[in-house]
Amino acid sequence: MGRYINPFTDWGFKRLFGQEFSKDLLINFLNDLFEGEFQIKDVTFKDKELLGESNDLRGCIFDIYCETDDGKHFIVEMQNRWVPFFVNRSIYYASKAFVAQRKKLDEKGKRTPTLYQFVPVYVVCIMNYIPRDNEVTKYKTDVALREKNSETFFSDKFRFIYLSLPFFDKEEEECETGFEKWIYVLKHMEVLERLPFTTQKKIFNHLAKLADIRCMSSEEQEKYDESVKAVDDYYSGLYGSYMDGEEKGMAKGMAKGRAEGRAEGRAEGRAEGRAEGELSKGLSVARNLLAMGMPLPQIMKVTGLNDAQLKQLQS
Repeated sequence: MGRYINPFTDWGFKRLFGQEFSKDLLINFLNDLFEGEFQIKDVTFKDKELLGESNDLRGCIFDIYCETDDGKHFIVEMQNRWVPFFVNRSIYYASKAFVAQRKKLDEKGKRTPTLYQFVPVYVVCIMNYIPRDNEVTKYKTDVALREKNSETFFSDKFRFIYLSLPFFDKEEEECETGFEKWIYVLKHMEVLERLPFTTQKKIFNHLAKLADIRCMSSEEQEKYDESVKAVDDYYSGLYGSYMDGEEKGMAKGMAKGRAEGRAEGRAEGRAEGRAEGELSKGLSVARNLLAMGMPLPQIMKVTGLNDAQLKQLQS
């Protein structure tokens, strides 16, 4: 186990960004994300149950719903694995937050033009997996309501930002902006022995303290262990199901290969075929495990591939 917690577990992410004692981290994260657009001074956490029934949230970690000091609403969601219609779901969440504003005004019994004076809703989705179906094709996808034939904003009431971490491939020394430093640290935190950038970003000293496993109480350690176990159990079950399908496919393929090999009768060809087949199998398994969101160290252990081969798959 490393020095710092895995920030992509449910408990870990909420500890770092969803608590009163850590909201300065959330504020700094959002300010770096929207640098040059606006500056958040404070946030108030809101009841996330206002956004929908719990059944709608199955399979995703819906972490944070807050309001800024100037009235903007922010939904921050950490998603560890691919789910169908994820983009549609994020639009649904934003819509629920939007409609909730009108319902609140209705309860006051006022039917005036102010009924439609909504505050902006921002959805920030951190995706710790490789998206499918080209729903997101780069590290940062910024979606807003714009006039079709220009860059002019039509309305500032909806904004969606999708951050796909597997597409972020910068090394420590290549990170320039404050937000790039945030993403680098979060992506690599679990294997770091020290947090970089603490000289340039003083807030990372607070991040290091909250993320340090050695600073947690026994109760906090127990909750974190349960959260890690939930992630491990998910990946173990997913990998077991995948390998079961692989073995059945391999058995069929090997039977066909033996028949073809006997027909050709060339030992050298069979040896080369086996070597190529093993590499091909490893790459195929790794590609699917990456899509499932399995961390790189676990994929290397399972497949026997090295870091360079995995990075080639991600490029």
